[in-house]
Amino acid sequence: MESEKTVIAGVDTHKDKHVLCLLDGLGRKLFSTSYPSDARGYEQLAEAIGNPDSCLAVGVEGTASFGAGLSAYLVSMGYPVVEVLRPKRDKRRKGKNDEIDAEIAARNAAAGDGTSVPKSHDGWVEGLRTLMVARNIEIQASTKAMNAVKSLLVTAPENVRAKYRSYNGCALMEKLSRNRTESGDVAANALMAALKSLARTWLELEQKSLDLMGLIGELLSENAPALLEIPGCGAINAADLAIAAGDNPERMKSESAFAALCGASPIEASSGKVIRHRLNRGGNRSANRALHMIVVSRMRHDENTVAYIKRRASEGKTKREAMRCLKRYIAREVYSILLNPTATKYPKGNELASKRSALGLSQKSVSKILGIPNARISEIERETRLHPEIRVEYARLLSALSED
Repeated sequence: MESEKTVIAGVDTHKDKHVLCLLDGLGRKLFSTSYPSDARGYEQLAEAIGNPDSCLAVGVEGTASFGAGLSAYLVSMGYPVVEVLRPKRDKRRKGKNDEIDAEIAARNAAAGDGTSVPKSHDGWVEGLRTLMVARNIEIQASTKAMNAVKSLLVTAPENVRAKYRSYNGCALMEKLSRNRTESGDVAANALMAALKSLARTWLELEQKSLDLMGLIGELLSENAPALLEIPGCGAINAADLAIAAGDNPERMKSESAFAALCGASPIEASSGKVIRHRLNRGGNRSANRALHMIVVSRMRHDENTVAYIKRRASEGKTKREAMRCLKRYIAREVYSILLNPTATKYPKGNELASKRSALGLSQKSVSKILGIPNARISEIERETRLHPEIRVEYARLLSALSED
């Protein structure tokens, strides 16, 4: 029988070992055993499962952590790998150990309960994720250093407070990094040494975060320039959205699935005569924050968004509910771009700069013709800001001048 030739696998992943549970096509347990979490262990685990054509599903826990290496290996070998959620308390009636967890993973994989296609970790998005991890840590550390400096200055002697009272931010850190001891007092010397050390640490972290920001911008410009063209979407927001989708965004079956992943899908909260939806507080919170910041930016600078908020308010929606609707619309826009992230709508800044130079024009002369500040042309050519309307007018101007 076909069911006798079919096996279902579940794997409970850990740092040093992976526990495999194998079921037959009827759901009967065949065996459980563990393998080391290294290359040889991956091979042994695959051999235990058998032919990929006879395997219905392999449910793996933690495909983005301890199971990342194993899931990548099994996918390369042709096994139908799905990610399964770690079992909740109500599923642990039999107790808790690795073999039980592996069996639950196998049964969930067979039933399709809480399963999803795992992210791949071998493309540019994975590189982007690692850069963002490092940058976020450096930003957090620099914030702590700044807070510590301000805290020490609050309790510092009045002569020290007066000396640095007029400085703030980077200027304060630059000044403190060059301070010198002015007295023989032990407490004063220790204070100034601490402030100097923290200031230098802050300056170093700020420079490292700027360097990483440059690398992040380069990765996005090369691999997903269309994301940067979304109005209100900067490099950080674009990075968070790309990381949420992963290197294989096609794993999400629809734009509604992506909206749910970002926590932007509406959750019905109706009762009696009241028909309404509320915010989704689940999903990837970094991606949700990115959508929120795009909405905030558009509410400040986009006339259509402002008009939309007013129309929704006239219909009885609160500002928060209107923003939730906007996040859902933007999630739809982002999803279509993630499937084809290199399809840009606007001319590139370096191309515009080359055409301008060929015509013998300066940035100042172009900005004068367009009636805009010179800084806008510079921002477009350096790709630091999108300015879509100005970019289109700039391209039209250069094309018209080239035809003359």
